[in-house]
Amino acid sequence: MEYTIGNDKLTVIVSSYGAEMQSVKYEGREYLWQGDSRYWEEHAPVLFPFVGRFTKGQYTFQGRSYPMTIHGFAKLSEFSPEEITEDSITLRLTDSPATYEIYPFHFIFEVSYTVVDNQILVSYHVQNLTDGTMYFGIGGHPGFQMPLDDGLEFQDYYLEFPLSHTPTRVGHTPACFLSGTDTDYPLEEGRRLPLHHDMFDDDAVVLKNVADSVTLKSDKGTHSVTLSYPNLPYLGLWHAPKTEAPYICIEPWSSLPSRQDIVEEFQYKSDLIRLEQDEDYQNDWKITLH
Repeated sequence: MEYTIGNDKLTVIVSSYGAEMQSVKYEGREYLWQGDSRYWEEHAPVLFPFVGRFTKGQYTFQGRSYPMTIHGFAKLSEFSPEEITEDSITLRLTDSPATYEIYPFHFIFEVSYTVVDNQILVSYHVQNLTDGTMYFGIGGHPGFQMPLDDGLEFQDYYLEFPLSHTPTRVGHTPACFLSGTDTDYPLEEGRRLPLHHDMFDDDAVVLKNVADSVTLKSDKGTHSVTLSYPNLPYLGLWHAPKTEAPYICIEPWSSLPSRQDIVEEFQYKSDLIRLEQDEDYQNDWKITLH
């Protein structure tokens, strides 16, 4: 089921399947990637309860092995609408016998979208109903149409951060697992990252120690997108490798994939969020359209 929220300038379509945004139109212009089987068919998946890949597609917890697909099962799950207004929607996913077979925790996971002026406020809310500590990763994966402006090209755009700094690139192996070798990732003038297709030939660029907002823009155009993610410490940048895919994903994450060749013991993966019994977790971030 698809639901439409918005105001007189900004319209957002959200699907109950995966709680995924399907369309983001601001002043009549589509900003969200609309999917293409040649490159990537998704639009803006919600990542939960894990971000990235597990070695061998599995992890262990309390002596038992569990399977987990890339980026978790939320994006493949049907959410139920809990609250809908003209400009907001909250969708809920709860554990089931099927989820418990791959993720042995009882939980409520809610995703909310609220349109305010030219902004989409995104909120993730998790409640732990398990008798014990719950472990999880969470994040966003929105793709944006490129170019944003008529007549421009992908390489006319850059990412601009609000302050001068040197992020750290998280080292990944060719199979997209953590390599353990991180490197400095200098920006032009300390703030700009010019975009070009071959920067994704080795798959995603994942940054840490990075500013908590970023703007996709071009000096030749008038349209831009800003993401602000104050409580999500990792930023993934991606499009389909070794292609000239006409989009870019800007992905704020709470945690990182598995290490190469190591089947992770879930409770000991240090970057996961830990939530005690009956506690709540909330993480808010936003997308601003210009």
